[in-house]
Amino acid sequence: MTNIASYIDHTLLKAETTHEQIAKLCQEADQYEFASVCVNPAWVEAAAAELQESTVKVCTVIGFPLGASTSQTKAFETADAISKGASEIDMVINIGALKSGNGELVKKDIEAVVEAAKGKAIVKVIIETALLTDEEKVEASRLAKEAGADFVKTSTGFSTGGATIEDVKLMRETVGADLGVKASGGVRSLEDVQAMIEAGASRIGASSGVQIMQGLTSNSDY
Repeated sequence: MTNIASYIDHTLLKAETTHEQIAKLCQEADQYEFASVCVNPAWVEAAAAELQESTVKVCTVIGFPLGASTSQTKAFETADAISKGASEIDMVINIGALKSGNGELVKKDIEAVVEAAKGKAIVKVIIETALLTDEEKVEASRLAKEAGADFVKTSTGFSTGGATIEDVKLMRETVGADLGVKASGGVRSLEDVQAMIEAGASRIGASSGVQIMQGLTSNSDY
C-alpha cells in the first residue's frame, strides 16, 4: 500500500492567507502526517511554532512566484527562512535567463540557494513547465541536477498551467533516480495523485490535501 500522505506538501500560498489559516494548515498536516506544509516565507516562523512537536516539515518558497529576483536575494531569503525554521526550500529558477539561453546564470542561481541551504534544508527547483518548451524543461532539470539540488518541481501554481503527466515523466527521465520530482499545480484528487506517482513523482504539492486523504476512505487500493 502506498502511504499517500507521505508524498504531500500541504500548501497554502495565497497572498491573503491569515494566521488562523496557517494554524489550521499545520493542524491538518499533523493530523494526516503530510510530508510538509508549504507556506510563504513570512509564515515560516509561525508554522514552525505550530509544528514544533510534529514530524511534519516546514517548506517555504524562494524567489516566488516569478523567479526574477537576484541570486543574492534568493540566497538571503533561503538563509533567513532556514533560521526561522524551514527545512525544505522550493526555489523558482530564473525563467527569463533560461529562455535567453543563459544556462550558466540559471545554474549559478540554483547553486546560490543550494549553498545557502547546505546541510540545513533540501532544495526543490521549480522550473515552471507551463512556460517552457520540452527542450527547456530538459535543460532546466539537467541544470538543477548539476547544481546540486535535491528535487525538480513542475510549477508554482501561479502561472498559466500546472503539473502534467507528460512533464513529470520527462523530468523523471532527465534527472534519473537520484533526484526527487515534485508535481505541483492542479493536483486535486486521489486519482490525480496516483497518476503523478505512477509517472514518476516522489512528492506532490497540493492545497487539496485533506480532500485527497478523505478520498482514501472509499478506495481500498491505498
